[in-house]
Amino acid sequence: MSRELSELYRSLAEDADGRTLALPEELRGRADRQARRRITGTALGTALLVGGLATGTGLVLAEERGPVAPPAAVASPSSVPAAPTASTPPAATAGPVAPTGGTPGVTGTPAATAGSTRAAPPRAPGSVPDRAFFVQAASNRTGIEPFFRDTDALPALCDARYRSDAGIVQRRTRNLAYKLPQTPQGYVPDGSYAHTVTLYRPGRADEFLRELRAAVRGCPTQPGVGGGNASTSRLRLLTDDGFGDGSVLFEIRTPARDIDGNPTGGEEVRLIRAIRVDDVVTVLWEQGWEGTSSPRSQVDADSRRAVAAIEGWLR
Repeated sequence: MSRELSELYRSLAEDADGRTLALPEELRGRADRQARRRITGTALGTALLVGGLATGTGLVLAEERGPVAPPAAVASPSSVPAAPTASTPPAATAGPVAPTGGTPGVTGTPAATAGSTRAAPPRAPGSVPDRAFFVQAASNRTGIEPFFRDTDALPALCDARYRSDAGIVQRRTRNLAYKLPQTPQGYVPDGSYAHTVTLYRPGRADEFLRELRAAVRGCPTQPGVGGGNASTSRLRLLTDDGFGDGSVLFEIRTPARDIDGNPTGGEEVRLIRAIRVDDVVTVLWEQGWEGTSSPRSQVDADSRRAVAAIEGWLR
């Protein structure tokens, strides 16, 4: 045996003699602790492996569904500006906004829009159409068609003059015959009208009624109205209301005569009514037929029809 090997064995022996052997209980404790460390390490490794598999699976599924949005930051409502929706574009900020239907840059009353409860003011008429004249009731028609003619709207009233005539826009007159409902067809008409419709400038129609009322009051009698050259007619205002925006009704009474001009002892009665509706005056001058007198009930009925025709036109 060489010297180096002998020294090596001697060193090992010295080292072994210097260490004491552990007791059996201590050896078993060390073994138990080592076993627990191995079990704990194995469990931790398993948990890490399962967690990794779950995370990987989640990432794979997320990739199939689309990118996962990051969690939104929590902020107070006042700090988040309101974004405009897709259906509501942001309001323009450049230049003044023109009212609906108006001209940009011009201020004024906006035009009426669909659904607005505000009605547009009616346009003032510029002429008198045919529909401004009433249509007779079927029971009053004689078969003689009405016709328009250039004639006087009123009888002469002691040569009265009407300043309101300067405000006339247009005047039209027609003549029409009528029969009473109980008169059979084919008989002589029971009467006739000179029916006039006059369109005035604003304010002049009411002025005409005042002037007409004054003219009747200022002319209680006059010669020759409806009863021949030798007759004297008496004029009288009658109480009247309930027609249009105002009316004037008066009568002319004249001694009745036969076809030879001889007095019969009776009277012919002519009724004249002027009715105002806004800036329009309609006049019914009942002129009879072969010496007949004006029936008040028929004149009232036709006056209501005349008002309805004017109102229908002006609507």
